Amino acid sequence: MIHSNYSDKDGFMYKNKPEVHVEQGEQLKLTIKRLGINGEGIGYYERKLVFVPGALPTERVIVNVVEDMSNFIRAELVEILTKSADRIDPVDDYANDVGGFELENLAYAKQLEFKRDVISDSLEKYQPAGYRKYKLLPTIGMDDPVHYRNKATFQIRNDGDKIIAGLYKHRSHTVVDLKTAALQYPLTIKVMRAVVAMIDDLKIPAYDEEKNAGIIKTVVVRAATATDEVQVTFITQSKKLLKKHQLLERIAAELPEVVSVMQNVNPGKTPMVWGDETLHLAGKDKITEVLNGLKFDLSARAFLQVNPQMTEVLYKEAFKALELTGKEKLIDAYSGVGTIGLSVANQVREVRGMDTIKDAVDDANSNAMKNGIMNAIYETGEAEKLIPEWIDAGWNPTALIVDPPRTGLADSLLDTILNVAPKKFVYISCNPSTLARDLVKLTRKYNVDYIQSVDLMPQTSRCECVVKFNKK
Repeated sequence: MIHSNYSDKDGFMYKNKPEVHVEQGEQLKLTIKRLGINGEGIGYYERKLVFVPGALPTERVIVNVVEDMSNFIRAELVEILTKSADRIDPVDDYANDVGGFELENLAYAKQLEFKRDVISDSLEKYQPAGYRKYKLLPTIGMDDPVHYRNKATFQIRNDGDKIIAGLYKHRSHTVVDLKTAALQYPLTIKVMRAVVAMIDDLKIPAYDEEKNAGIIKTVVVRAATATDEVQVTFITQSKKLLKKHQLLERIAAELPEVVSVMQNVNPGKTPMVWGDETLHLAGKDKITEVLNGLKFDLSARAFLQVNPQMTEVLYKEAFKALELTGKEKLIDAYSGVGTIGLSVANQVREVRGMDTIKDAVDDANSNAMKNGIMNAIYETGEAEKLIPEWIDAGWNPTALIVDPPRTGLADSLLDTILNVAPKKFVYISCNPSTLARDLVKLTRKYNVDYIQSVDLMPQTSRCECVVKFNKK
């Protein structure tokens, strides 16, 4: 029996679940109705949701059941019977095999529409005050939406007697060897493939996840696109790095663009890429990027958006939304290395920022000095603790910009924002779902003027957006 009283808006929440069961490996024929928040096609089999990566709306497809859950089915695309008019050939052959390329099959104009729709769907799910009247502006995209990623983080594994490097296959820990990647800034791939060849030639043991043995787990290559300086970080099982000196000699001789070589120690089986200890192996300990005419030094673990070109566009939209007059006392929350606050320091009276990562705060203060900025200071700590301390000391903010991680704002910070309620407030979000959740609280004291989406990660389902508030 099929129950009809259920909601499929987010793909998981039901009042009564459809009692449909299929076997793993069973083939189904269905029509794709829409895209899910992760860019996968969504269809229905006897009114039960089916998620199909690589399938597009309007397509009639044959799929293979991978997993039958109580509320939905996961499936893989076998054959497209009727092709969408918006389907294009992906620029990467493995686009449907690994994460981070999920929209390469979709025409770029439609990708931009999808990202605005994701925001709309998230608002519909959480329903913050007045959400149906929010102005959702068209997504700002790239002229050439490839070759933008300034950092490659590739897993290193053995494949027989050969070393491979790449990303995990969907829902597995099987590494797909990526010899090319059209979304990467070309220099990152050039350096990555050269370094992997060196590891292979020197027979340095790659990490074996099943045995929890071996040495090199991951290689991270980050390029500063304005200077073409490159940093290579080896993430290892322990401090031991076999044939380290030979490896460093080859990098110095064969890759002059690599000006910084680091090692990060991350022992044992863990879903986290980075460990707590980072060692300096050769060259400088940082590379220098340029954003909005300012120089930023980046340590190995420092956060920077992966698309510098569109990061400048994102920040421009955020500053426009703040409507600055030059008199503001601005808080830069979740400041990282200070890219936001320092970029706008010449348009305000004073900037104060904070981050919980001390290295990032040290970088932010160093970057302020490097650029001759005297009206910005950064402290280590949580925003919800530091802001009341600053106010108690007589420093009252008049403007606030937040750029939290995908988890959104902590409840304690939401309460602090509502208590302080600065007149000017802008929220930069990388996750429409947690943004919509946070808006439920924030709209108690603020109206939403508009939401401007910006495509920092073309060919993926990820979406950044700027929310302009006005105080009630």
